[in-house]
Amino acid sequence: MDFISSDLQNYVSQHSSAHSALLAQIDRETHLEVLQPRMLSGHFQGRVLSMISHLLKPKAILEIGTFTGYSALCLAEGLAPNGKLLTIDVNEELENRVRAYFTASDFAEQIEYRIADAAQMIPTLDRNFDLIFIDADKQQYPTYYEQALSILNTGGFILIDNVLWSGKVLDEKHQDKDTVLLRDLNLKISQDNRVEKVLLPIRDGLYLIRKL
Repeated sequence: MDFISSDLQNYVSQHSSAHSALLAQIDRETHLEVLQPRMLSGHFQGRVLSMISHLLKPKAILEIGTFTGYSALCLAEGLAPNGKLLTIDVNEELENRVRAYFTASDFAEQIEYRIADAAQMIPTLDRNFDLIFIDADKQQYPTYYEQALSILNTGGFILIDNVLWSGKVLDEKHQDKDTVLLRDLNLKISQDNRVEKVLLPIRDGLYLIRKL
């Protein structure tokens, strides 16, 4: 994610709204106590997620990939009254930590947190969503994308994280599995006439997609 300069990242963060005390706690504790803390959305991207959610006022949000709960809480900030957010993650080791964060938040009654294989669980869902955020196993991204489109309301939005992959998608010398998959997925989405889309150079790349 270091292809955007730290000075620019600091500048945009300093000129964006502050995150809550709970989000600051999650950020701090994730970096101190959890493996791979860079998976956290962080302050600036979190404010972007919150702003998009506020603009859309979704009644139903699906998040694929919870990690320590930071992004779920950012997205929940924009939920419509009585709206619900379902977040799915496979990592049982983080469950107690994440449930404690959700319980301490203002959105405890609006968030449903499930430990499951998302690719297997999504086809069993009996509801549609207004906003879907994908930030999980990169090798499953093509599956998640198609699954998300199938349960997304017309006019609804998908957000896909890490689509610039530290800038490696730009350089053909990078041919590792994740880079190739993301490069191919980005091309597929750019040519997909089922959706309107814009790829945002935010942090590690955020694809914003609207279902037509």
